[in-house]
Amino acid sequence: MEKSKCGLFFVLPAVIGTFIFIIIPIFCSFALSFTEWDLLNEIKFVGFDNYKAVLCEKEFLQILINTFVYAISTTLFAVFIPLGIAAILNNKIRGAEIFKTIYFLPFITPAVVIAIVWAWIFDPNIGLVNSLLKTNYTWLFDTHLAMPVLIFVSVWKLIGYNIILFLTGFATINPNIYEAAKIDGADEFQVFKNITLPLLKPTTYFVILVTAISSFQVFDLIYVMTSGGPNDATNVIVYSIYKYAFEYFDIGKSCALAYILFFIILILAILQRKLCK
Repeated sequence: MEKSKCGLFFVLPAVIGTFIFIIIPIFCSFALSFTEWDLLNEIKFVGFDNYKAVLCEKEFLQILINTFVYAISTTLFAVFIPLGIAAILNNKIRGAEIFKTIYFLPFITPAVVIAIVWAWIFDPNIGLVNSLLKTNYTWLFDTHLAMPVLIFVSVWKLIGYNIILFLTGFATINPNIYEAAKIDGADEFQVFKNITLPLLKPTTYFVILVTAISSFQVFDLIYVMTSGGPNDATNVIVYSIYKYAFEYFDIGKSCALAYILFFIILILAILQRKLCK
């Protein structure tokens, strides 16, 4: 009994912090999504008007499409590329540990720092990319190029983390299975297709889910590199939540849009779970 009390004493700060900074704000923000409030005047209950207003905004469809394009593209590239690299590194190649460190460094670098550096690299006047390619593209100011640039930077940042996750998944596979397959005459591709991929299914599901959720919640890269522009070409849901709250001071619509995003991610997670069974 004393040990239980001691354990509760040590986890109490974390429980209190979770309750104050996560649980209470969840309920408060959900309640505020049914209100009209500008942070100064009195809170007024408006029911589902905020949800209707957000869904009927002329920019909403474009924002939704941008969010899905960014999230799906980032998830696909940030899953398949790390899977291939992890498969190579798992073969115990020379310098594998050095490569793991190099790939992982972008993930632990603050996103704002990464955004500033890459914004400079893609700068149309002094950027390194135009200098190397001998071009004069206005990368982040072009409606057709800005989103691909953001996807590239995001994938570059996520590759290292997902490589580590896949390598962890590779480590859980019994080496005897590979030996048995090779004795039966299976080549490398057959082993990867018929043994590695099926046994990596739980890891793959986790990587896809985590990458997709983080992609739907992207904010810092867009805030620093494009501010949702040009012409809303890179405006996504989370950035719109920020704009509603801190530029338009419409807290109700901001919270409503946040819960619309929550339900989108929830539905996608449920569908993905069923597809991966």
